[in-house]
Amino acid sequence: MHISGPTPGRRICAAVIAALVTYSTVLTGQNLAAAGGIPTASVPAPKLDWRPCVKGSPYDCATAKVPLDYDNPGRRTIELAVIKRKATAPGRRIGTLLFNPGGPGGPGTIQMPQDYAFFPREVRERFDIVSWDPRGIGSSTAVDCFATSKEAAAWNASKPVGVPVGAQQRAAVTAAYQDLSRRCQRRDPELLRHVSTADSARDLEGLRQAVGDAQLTYQGISYGTILGATYANLFPGRVRAMVLDSDSDIDPRAWTNHASDADPRLTTFLRMGVDRSAAAVLDRFLTLCGSTDTAGCAFSAGSPKATRDRFEQLMRRLRVHPVGEWTYGRTVADVVPSLYIVHPGWTHLAVRLQDLWQGRVAKVSPLPPPPPVPHPDPYLGEEQAGAVLCGDSPNPRDAAAYPAMEEAAAARAGDAGRFWTWATIGCASWPAVAADRYRGPWNRPTAHPVLLVGTKYDPATPYADAQALAGELADARLLTHEGYGHTALINPSRCVKSYESRYLVDGTLPPAGTICRQDKPPFPAPRPVGGGGATGGGGTTGTVH
Repeated sequence: MHISGPTPGRRICAAVIAALVTYSTVLTGQNLAAAGGIPTASVPAPKLDWRPCVKGSPYDCATAKVPLDYDNPGRRTIELAVIKRKATAPGRRIGTLLFNPGGPGGPGTIQMPQDYAFFPREVRERFDIVSWDPRGIGSSTAVDCFATSKEAAAWNASKPVGVPVGAQQRAAVTAAYQDLSRRCQRRDPELLRHVSTADSARDLEGLRQAVGDAQLTYQGISYGTILGATYANLFPGRVRAMVLDSDSDIDPRAWTNHASDADPRLTTFLRMGVDRSAAAVLDRFLTLCGSTDTAGCAFSAGSPKATRDRFEQLMRRLRVHPVGEWTYGRTVADVVPSLYIVHPGWTHLAVRLQDLWQGRVAKVSPLPPPPPVPHPDPYLGEEQAGAVLCGDSPNPRDAAAYPAMEEAAAARAGDAGRFWTWATIGCASWPAVAADRYRGPWNRPTAHPVLLVGTKYDPATPYADAQALAGELADARLLTHEGYGHTALINPSRCVKSYESRYLVDGTLPPAGTICRQDKPPFPAPRPVGGGGATGGGGTTGTVH
């Protein structure tokens, strides 16, 4: 299952507590009203014993113990790995910004340090930034369906990489995920039923109390936004400020299959329209690549049409003649996630495609350096993301239905449709349904308004769904990011960051209809004969600067 949140230069195949300690947060210049009306939690807040993650690290680490099942808190407990970067201007500190990096399956103890430099300077100055590996993930009590790493590697090798092609590969993929489901059911069936978004939202409430904030200040990107929307409706009186970036594009009705237990006709991602969104961004990638020269984009064929034609020819050729291990299926599974991060992701993708076009084995992009934490490379098997998604969001249970879904998705979205169809094949045989799923309502009035950031050309979450969520939530303002990539946090816009800073610091929302532009276009224009050039980063109400 290809499900998770992005990090700079990396996809980690990629996310939502209760209790005691509170204090009155001092907000300089704030216009935020007092908290109201949530029942007192019956579970004590976890204690956070902060220590440097490793010697010399700027990050502090702690372990939080929380109930596995909040309906039976006296039984089993599990652990959450938590990380903090202190406010850089402690004399002006407002409180704590709790951050979820997406997924499901994104480990906050890894991705927050990797994303830290992308937070606006004023946010880093005035907030401790805290993240965590959600239950079931990474260095927290994790879903791990293999006894050894050798077993996990053997399972991965039992199936083709990426999109399966032909009946034999489809059968191998289906059999592999059936085997994974059996292994997971044997290892820890109780855990599988308690890694839902609603469970993680209760964990988030516990962390809010553990850091001592009277209300929650939160930023969630990618899947972290459905987590935020869930928290906002479970604990509406506790919302101080909440930024939901890009999977605010998740329409919660699509995520929950309209709160129905009936066997759905489509997968989660096809219901969301992710296939069409990815296809539109891939088309823009090829168009912009073809609008420049090979110095600006290595895969350019000199015009948008010629570049699109070259891509289609390459995909057809790879079906018959792979280049080393670069099959059609592996290449498609590389192309779609590579659209998430524009710089340097799009440039690196263009180089790989050009290598394959010329018959050379493409080199994968290097991973970012490991962060200074005790476990910089935790186990992140596919079953971790799958446990959240498959337990939370209904998907078709008949594996035999997937080939027809694939062809229908391909008819409307090409190669991206094939990729997103098979992304949830593991859910067809998944052995558990979450014991505690939140399926609405989504319009409970929050103590303060929520800020949504929707990217116009997001390959993982349709902008139309951001508009839908803005209509679903009781009080939300949509800030449009006229740009490319998945999340504005790691595809920066100075305009977006400025509005986010003002909102997080004092609650000031951008004017309705505000549109911001990305700082840097994906590819440089061909070197002009005469002068002239565009700049980015501005923001206006209703128009693009």
